[in-house]
Amino acid sequence: MNSASAAPAVPIERGYPALSVQVRIVALMFALSAMSYFDRVVMSIAGPGIMRDFGISETRMGWIFSAALFAYMVFMGPGGALADRFGGRMVLTISGLGVALFTGLTSICGPTGLGALLGVVPAFILMRVAFGICAAPLYPSTSRIAEAWIPPVQQARAQAVIMSGAAVGSATAPVLFSRLIGSFGWPIAFWVAGGMTTVLILMWFLWIRDRPSGRSAALSTEPRAPQAGIPWGRLLKDRNLLLLTGAYFMLNYFEYIFYYWIYYYFAEIRHMKEQSAMATTWLFITMAVMTPLGGWVTDLMVKRFGLRKGKRIVPIAAMASSAVLLSVGASGLGLFGTVALLSLAVGCSMAPEGAFWSTAIHMGGRQVGAACGIMNTGGNIGGALAPILTPLIASRFGWAGGLYFACGLVLLGMLAWFFIDASHVVEEQPAEAAR
Repeated sequence: MNSASAAPAVPIERGYPALSVQVRIVALMFALSAMSYFDRVVMSIAGPGIMRDFGISETRMGWIFSAALFAYMVFMGPGGALADRFGGRMVLTISGLGVALFTGLTSICGPTGLGALLGVVPAFILMRVAFGICAAPLYPSTSRIAEAWIPPVQQARAQAVIMSGAAVGSATAPVLFSRLIGSFGWPIAFWVAGGMTTVLILMWFLWIRDRPSGRSAALSTEPRAPQAGIPWGRLLKDRNLLLLTGAYFMLNYFEYIFYYWIYYYFAEIRHMKEQSAMATTWLFITMAVMTPLGGWVTDLMVKRFGLRKGKRIVPIAAMASSAVLLSVGASGLGLFGTVALLSLAVGCSMAPEGAFWSTAIHMGGRQVGAACGIMNTGGNIGGALAPILTPLIASRFGWAGGLYFACGLVLLGMLAWFFIDASHVVEEQPAEAAR
């Protein structure tokens, strides 16, 4: 018997729709992911102009950036529970329309609009909080849909493709949104982004169903034993889910520096003003390539070594590589070296996304939305802290110091994977009570 046949069994494919149907479902969720991150990143693209127009400091702008992330973080778990309760289709439709609305309404936060009542910074913070609340159910809802439509042995690559939409949306934003700002000003540009989001959400509502026709809820979780639901307390106390969440915290801190500060870093710190938009775009293009590649390799490793060992390989290798690449890239190299190494660093940091999300789906059993919501809440705590802590650390130790700190955190997240059992499923009740 060879080592491949001796590997622990992985879930079988059974009762799922045709591959062409799965591809269409994943493609639409990819588009939603891309649009979501386009809407997030446009705030950082408009940020330098908003800071100049209204005299907002780096630190206060960091709070504006993080306002959406804090709200997103707090409502992630409840958003996942709503997706479990009412289905990903309806929850994401309602929340997506809210995202579109509050993206557009960001345009009224100046001193002649909402800023006249609350102050400019509080107005921006309020609008970004509303945006974050509405955006929170996105990935738990898409995970709920993916669990019903995509076989477990293809979950890592499917989730990676969905998450790569974040990179595509982020890569598109610097070029497209900066041109919109140049042509119409940043207030109109926000309304255009809101309109694009509305069109995509209406397509989602019309095309998507919570599960394939004729596919029962019980079948969607085979070969696991039926579960009526897992109490939140068991999810929150589960060692493996907590380790996964902690590792995702570290990874997201690392990633979100690139989402919110890398455009500013290139333009203002490295004095690459003319090249900053294109340099930022190259970073996100690398993310778009590396994310599905990481998911594809993860599924291959699972088939070769089983869930427990196979899911670890990409996160451990990629997170370690991202720390090394960023530490070298932040050391003061020239334009090409800096962009190349930082692109590879952020690309490696995105490669484990499929492993993280498919592991959370497997661990969650019937509570897929809640389990993914908990993991992503932890991730977004890290993501919310990054825009705030990075300029604070930079003010004391320089921007290289802020980036080195992120390297240390992602290495801690890498170490957590040595203790995560990706084959684990959170049980509905203790084994003794189940017998």
